Amino acid sequence: MSSTKSIDPTHTSSVLLDDMDACLVAFDKNCDGSLNYQEFKELSKALFKDPTGQTYPVKDQILKEIFEIFDKNGDGQIDRNEFCFCWYNWIKTIVKPISALLVIDVQNDFICGTLDIRNCSAKHNGEDVVGPINDLLDSVDFDAVFYSYDWHPEDHVSFIDNIHLRKLHESTPVKSEEAKVYDTVVFDGDPPRSQKLWPRHCVQNTWGSELYKDLKVVDNAVKIYKGTNPEVDSYSAFWDNSKLTDTKMEAQLKSRNITDVYVCGIAYDVCVGATAADAIVSGFRTILLDDCCRGVDLLDIEKTKENIVKNHGIMATSEEVPDLIKGNDRRPELGYKLALNLSKRI
Repeated sequence: MSSTKSIDPTHTSSVLLDDMDACLVAFDKNCDGSLNYQEFKELSKALFKDPTGQTYPVKDQILKEIFEIFDKNGDGQIDRNEFCFCWYNWIKTIVKPISALLVIDVQNDFICGTLDIRNCSAKHNGEDVVGPINDLLDSVDFDAVFYSYDWHPEDHVSFIDNIHLRKLHESTPVKSEEAKVYDTVVFDGDPPRSQKLWPRHCVQNTWGSELYKDLKVVDNAVKIYKGTNPEVDSYSAFWDNSKLTDTKMEAQLKSRNITDVYVCGIAYDVCVGATAADAIVSGFRTILLDDCCRGVDLLDIEKTKENIVKNHGIMATSEEVPDLIKGNDRRPELGYKLALNLSKRI
């Protein structure tokens, strides 16, 4: 019988990638036709590896939770039928992910226009994201690429110069005549709606709403327009802030069988962070690209990172993307997230 020490059941050059039974046999040390927890643990050591072939450490508590997800009947064994589901929906996805790049709001107004983020507290330069994003698009063969646009009508609720167009709720912390850019007010309504005030930006069909001139735009990319409802702001490229309107981003990703989304752009702690958070909720393995994002507030950027990691997304740099996409870098955090998603289907 083959030794598990010499077999990587997920290596793309191995016959085992296309042979579920061979993988099961390789790790079924007691030859009973199923995997107990210890045998599954050995398989996981072969599965969760970095690009150098070193095994990522995984806490026993997490591995046991994953094991129990695939042990559908709870008998302490993953039998062949249970392993079949694990193989086709978990192992093969980890080894051969289907990946999309989401480029969020790399538009003129955020780089050198009315909401130039260099004027915000973090003092970031939005133009810094263009080079690494272009390098990714030149060097990595994503299965799909999406560009999102802030796409506001003239009377949009987020513009500070439109504050007089709507009645403020009595609970608002700032009155209309006292409001300043970046203040938060509460507009009247059912229910009342909290709104951060921004300079007028990314008005539909203006220079400020166009993608930045030096950003590479690939053929067959999908364009997503958000913030089109004058009464509701929209940070995420999936939903508006009140979850009233779906941009169809999720449906378009799922129609392409996307498993992994790489999120980048402007602003890190606003639209990028909201998009990454919604990607996780929508069931995608989510990778936030640190060097391809620039933001508004340093503290909020750190909170964004913490939120993504806490919810089983990961932080990465553009240099790490090729190995992640090829399945050479198999992070346990993403495997755990995928198992949690699958638990809802079992």
